[in-house]
Amino acid sequence: MTRKQRRMTIIGGSLAVLALAAALVLNALRDSIVFFSTPTMVAEKHVAPGKRFRLGGLVQPGSLQRGDNLAVTFEVADGGAKLPVAYKGILPDLFREGQGVVAEGALDANGVFKADTVLAKHDETYMPKDVADALKKQGHWKDDYGAQASGGAKPAATTAQGNPQGAMR
Repeated sequence: MTRKQRRMTIIGGSLAVLALAAALVLNALRDSIVFFSTPTMVAEKHVAPGKRFRLGGLVQPGSLQRGDNLAVTFEVADGGAKLPVAYKGILPDLFREGQGVVAEGALDANGVFKADTVLAKHDETYMPKDVADALKKQGHWKDDYGAQASGGAKPAATTAQGNPQGAMR
């Protein structure tokens, strides 16, 4: 075997090992790459009780029930399926029925999602008061901005403890 053939064999083998390692890592992270799972995805995947994941969807109107010692139950839906959620703690300021939510936790044996973290989301039309005022002065104001911009600046998402989050993990 010549030097060139030996070098090409080593390079080819190294690339094969690297490709195999990348495939194994991506396969292991396949379910973790998703930002959150919807109730429909949870039902389709038949998620095992005790497996931690993020659940996202809209809080169903009329489903919020407050209990003793900061215990809260509500339903999260995505239009196709609903999933009951139980949480114990202080809810974020932006949390309300009909609003988007991402909860982190696990399913219990009864099919109830036991959340240990709740993040409330606002819609993408939010606009800080400063920006709204600047648009008004420039004459680029649209009437449908009024409801979202009039409340003042609010964080994009808050944790159950009220800490702002820059991005959903």
